[in-house]
Amino acid sequence: MELVEESPYRFRIDRHDPMRVPGVVFASESLLPDAGADKSLEQVANVATLPGIVDASYAMPDVHWGYGFPIGGVAATDVARGGVVSPGGVGFDISCGVRLLAADLDRADLGTRLDGLMDALGAAIPRGMGRGAVWHLTGSDELDGVLRGGSRYAVERGFGVERDLHRCEDYGAVADANPAQVSARAIERGAGQVGSLGSGNHFLEVQAVAEVYDEPVAAAFGLRAGQVCVMVHSGSRGLGHQICTDHVRTMEKVMRRYGIEVPDRQLACAPVDSHEGRAYLGAMAAAANYARANRQLLAHAARTAFTRETGSRLDLVYDISHNLAKIETHGTDGDRRSLCVHRKGATRALPPGHPELPEDLRDVGQPVLIPGSMGTSSYVLTGVPGSPAFASTCHGAGRVQSRKQAVKAERGQDPRGQLEAQDIAVRGASRRGLAEEMPAAYKDVSAVVEAAEGAGLCRKIARLVPLGVVKG
Repeated sequence: MELVEESPYRFRIDRHDPMRVPGVVFASESLLPDAGADKSLEQVANVATLPGIVDASYAMPDVHWGYGFPIGGVAATDVARGGVVSPGGVGFDISCGVRLLAADLDRADLGTRLDGLMDALGAAIPRGMGRGAVWHLTGSDELDGVLRGGSRYAVERGFGVERDLHRCEDYGAVADANPAQVSARAIERGAGQVGSLGSGNHFLEVQAVAEVYDEPVAAAFGLRAGQVCVMVHSGSRGLGHQICTDHVRTMEKVMRRYGIEVPDRQLACAPVDSHEGRAYLGAMAAAANYARANRQLLAHAARTAFTRETGSRLDLVYDISHNLAKIETHGTDGDRRSLCVHRKGATRALPPGHPELPEDLRDVGQPVLIPGSMGTSSYVLTGVPGSPAFASTCHGAGRVQSRKQAVKAERGQDPRGQLEAQDIAVRGASRRGLAEEMPAAYKDVSAVVEAAEGAGLCRKIARLVPLGVVKG
């Protein structure tokens, strides 16, 4: 795949048939995927063939191979001009995202209480591949409430406070959710997992603010140097996975009817305004609300344990998704259009002044939460005016090794011991689970953030370091 360096941190894949737009990769040269081992740049070019796509097929600095779309891919299609929606542009873990809570407690004051806190969090947070949840739903009405109301419904039922919703993307719930488009199998998979962490790269971390780059903005977010925080990374669990599976199969069957051809069947899609497109968006919104409620429940469990062990409270900084398709209005080709913006492994980063921001954040921009790989720093960023990719930025470090490769690389090593040698307390993960997620399996998150900032996608506000991690 030939890349043309347009400027520092920006590379172009020239348009060639059947591409409708060019590809654009935001990265430093060292962060570009290895073409021999990672086909994500080919996926960038494939995404550029989608009907109705505008401007470019974008890739963030953490880009790596995914299902259909690369992870770290952003693409917008023009709804009024035959633009499509593709489940592969969202992924299987619909509305997977990050929630950051800040404590009224400094790292120095946590001291010897860390071990007790980690034990309490380890006991309070359901995790792993199977069932287990903070909230044991009593019937279909409650699950319907979750799918329609997300965090709002959870707060109504006593899991959190009203302020939480002001610090959630979409005020805690995506509009136009349609549970009728969620299959019985998806409902079955999700019914027993509301308030559970899952496995893989999902985690709950106790962190400390190690560095602040912009004190006024950090203060507006509720952050200060030395402060203890809790970060939660989880999504829509088995329900979201099944919804993606179901609607990919449906769209595979109907593409020919709409005259759509794609170079990869994993890019199965349908026009946004078709029956199949609307059905997917309704089911996707329901899964997104499930994910918001899931993180709300995990935060509630963490707050309860945190207050019991430390006597301190946890306030929500922000909750943001990085796997979603949203209908948004953006300027393109000189006018404002309604676009279906796919962000897969990419985070929305609204700039200061954006009308969708809560009033107390409107002057400073949206908090953007970038989790590091286990054992490394995480970052809090903010959106900036004039972002070149529909107000989007990276979502994490980005894998450079498959899970199988990571386990092989750690053979004969002691992943838990390596983390504990860095004074990071670990709770609840298997040796294999830790080996899959060790920092060597990922890009350097600091380099990813530097590239995102250098490309004009966002701005650094604070850096956090891990003190303890709960994993499945």
